[in-house]
Amino acid sequence: MRILVRVKPGASRTAVGGRYDGPGGAALVVAVPARAVEGQATKAVLSAVADAFGVRRSAVTLVYGATSRDKLLEVDGASADRLAVLLG
Repeated sequence: MRILVRVKPGASRTAVGGRYDGPGGAALVVAVPARAVEGQATKAVLSAVADAFGVRRSAVTLVYGATSRDKLLEVDGASADRLAVLLG
């Protein structure tokens, strides 16, 4: 399943949930404490999304958006029901 995410780097804690309505459509909001330096925030996002969907980290891959706040992720084994809950 492909999932659009909107990243909030530099947050006080990791949180996955909420909806961001951007030009690309509804995106899942992912807040991570890591800063957007040298891919640290992207790595943290991949781990946070894996935890939120209950899959291994290797099941989450970045399709595009390595240097952007808006990213498209491929999550193998993700449930549409779980995504609906996280989007709120």
